[in-house]
Amino acid sequence: MKRRSVLVSGVSLISSAGLGSPREGLAVVKQGLLAGRIPGLSEPDEQGWRTYRRPDEKSGGHGVGWSPIIPYTFSVPQDWEEVPVSIADLGGTEIDLRFGSSKEGKLFVIVAPVLRFSDGLGDNAKIELIGPPDKVINAFGPEVIGENVEGKVISMNVAEHSGRTYYQYELEPPHALITATAAGNRLYLFNVTASGLQWKRHYNDLKRISDSFRVV
Repeated sequence: MKRRSVLVSGVSLISSAGLGSPREGLAVVKQGLLAGRIPGLSEPDEQGWRTYRRPDEKSGGHGVGWSPIIPYTFSVPQDWEEVPVSIADLGGTEIDLRFGSSKEGKLFVIVAPVLRFSDGLGDNAKIELIGPPDKVINAFGPEVIGENVEGKVISMNVAEHSGRTYYQYELEPPHALITATAAGNRLYLFNVTASGLQWKRHYNDLKRISDSFRVV
């Protein structure tokens, strides 16, 4: 917690965005009380890939007083399926979703309230205000892979889509592709990982999955 406090100390408040519909990419979304897994996959496209969108009705507000989770999307090959999430998992209750393929690998999404890291980020947090790419992966990488990331990060990139910034990392070992961004009052960490053999055979698909992650 000391490292996270230092990381975000001195960050100024940022103003809340205007309200609008989820399709316009703004922060207010409908969220009901329906618990458990809810289908969110599209039909396969011509290449056999499906797009997952977090259902508006899926529960997981992470406590009383938190706003609904802004939906996210990503694409996976047709054989990838949702996997039940356990509170005993690494990341605990903040793991929002798991997917996996016995052939290619697995992924999970962590959605964590930014208030856990700082009380000065407001309700429209930006990943840039949490920190630059190297500080973000050093602070949150261990939460994703379960160990220190020192010496494991082989690439770091910054991408922007629809005005939102995404930090993208490649680590080994373990073989992992991590995407980090922030929206509303939450930090999103998208992790795609695989065994050595899966990584060698299916790297291009794993990279495509990782690059497809977006917060609506």
